[in-house]
Amino acid sequence: MDNFRNYYSGETSSNQPIQDVNFVIIDDAAVSEDSLAGHSSEHKRRFKFSKGGIALLVALCILTSTVFGFAGAMLANNLTSDSGSFGKRSAASEQLKISNTGTTLELSTEGDLTIKEIAALNSNSVVEIKTEAMVTDSWMQQYVTEGAGSGVIISSDGYIVTNNHVIENSNKITVTLKNSKSYEAKLIGRDDETDIAVLKIDASGLTPVVYGDSGALEVGDLSVVIGNPLGSLGGTVTAGIVSALDRSITIDGKNMTLLQTDASINPGNSGGGMFNQNGELVGIIIAKSSGSDVEGLGFAIPVNKVKKIAQELADYGYVRGRIDTGMTFVDLTSMRNAIYYGVRSLGIYVKSVDTDQAKNAGFKSGDMIYYVGDKKIDTASDLTSAFDGYKVGDKVTITVVRDNEIKKLTLTLGEKTAG
Repeated sequence: MDNFRNYYSGETSSNQPIQDVNFVIIDDAAVSEDSLAGHSSEHKRRFKFSKGGIALLVALCILTSTVFGFAGAMLANNLTSDSGSFGKRSAASEQLKISNTGTTLELSTEGDLTIKEIAALNSNSVVEIKTEAMVTDSWMQQYVTEGAGSGVIISSDGYIVTNNHVIENSNKITVTLKNSKSYEAKLIGRDDETDIAVLKIDASGLTPVVYGDSGALEVGDLSVVIGNPLGSLGGTVTAGIVSALDRSITIDGKNMTLLQTDASINPGNSGGGMFNQNGELVGIIIAKSSGSDVEGLGFAIPVNKVKKIAQELADYGYVRGRIDTGMTFVDLTSMRNAIYYGVRSLGIYVKSVDTDQAKNAGFKSGDMIYYVGDKKIDTASDLTSAFDGYKVGDKVTITVVRDNEIKKLTLTLGEKTAG
């Protein structure tokens, strides 16, 4: 199994308490003729409702043709921004609200804002994001692929929050403001478990969003979404209602708790903002359902989670306290993928051993994970849930199958400090 083909780098996202298991999730389409050439249509993820066991397909809302490329994150070394000002506007900026036509808009003084007022209040705070990635296909040919998504300005000096899957594996990230000015962005930090990333552009005097309280939302509240659908329609505004709260969904075998809305969401909206009736940011768009017979099912990461993760990423470049197995795993639970990788048994395999800690524990590429502690591992979801409750420094016994032999290895869990 040391000869795993290294053309696929995959993508992951999840929510706590899932720890760093670094999945390479592959579905049957990953070994189609197109994907073997290094191409795919757009990022797609499978999810299911935790209640009822209804499986649906989630298409991550990013218009991109790449799931391949280089992984990793660039961490900021010397942050000088007052990150405590994230999600706030200055008193001066609150005094003047400019509409899309450039004229002064007088906001309502009583009751909820109109959709027009919410759009005018936040149109300058949502940006377009374009990415470039260098891809090496299975024939070792390299080429550049492009992707697009959305982002939300959270500070006047250029900090921007988006989805990790929007910028993952990118070699170049370009942010375009509503005034059409473009900047090359630096990746400050990313978190694949919550699918949140923070970027920084060299700009000042920007209009940040104002954080709302996603915990105060109720079903039926107004939901206004602003983003860059199709990667070419920046500033698009759609509206609906909050359809559900605390919707438990499994994406790539990892549990996430999301807001649900029926506002129109399309590929490219990922990383854009979802606003409440007060014009406050209450969610970051992450996904939509993509069935031909499904309409009005979009999902957003609650802002109460976003602001905590964004603060950690801005301050440290990573989310502290997350455990790291030091390995990347590949899901070979379909017969086609197992045959492609040359394995005889379906299961979760070690794709690469990435840290000295894991190497010293005796793990090797090609090991099939059999048990974590006393929990048998049959699926990616089994593996992620098996690490629930563990913390940095804990020792865990992992049973693997190697060359038809069962081996028990003891791993000391490290701290995940990147992506």
